[in-house]
Amino acid sequence: MLPVDGRQLENVKGELLKLKKKEAADCPTMAQRGQDRRAEGTEEQRNSRLSAMVQHARERRLNVIEGQNQHQIQTFHAAITVLN
Repeated sequence: MLPVDGRQLENVKGELLKLKKKEAADCPTMAQRGQDRRAEGTEEQRNSRLSAMVQHARERRLNVIEGQNQHQIQTFHAAITVLN
């Protein structure tokens, strides 16, 4: 093992202290990123549910329109039968 003088030791300690400070400063940033990722996942789920709700509403409207069309056709055929 190589001998280490006091100056080198102080430099290493200084670098270690800088790294610890940087790590401590990065922790809130990393925590925020984690929260952002979770929020994105939640937002994606919400958007998916909203999309499903919109699709369901469209299908219901189409069913109503289809029912109205069937009713009009039946009424038309009944009118023709009465007129003949």
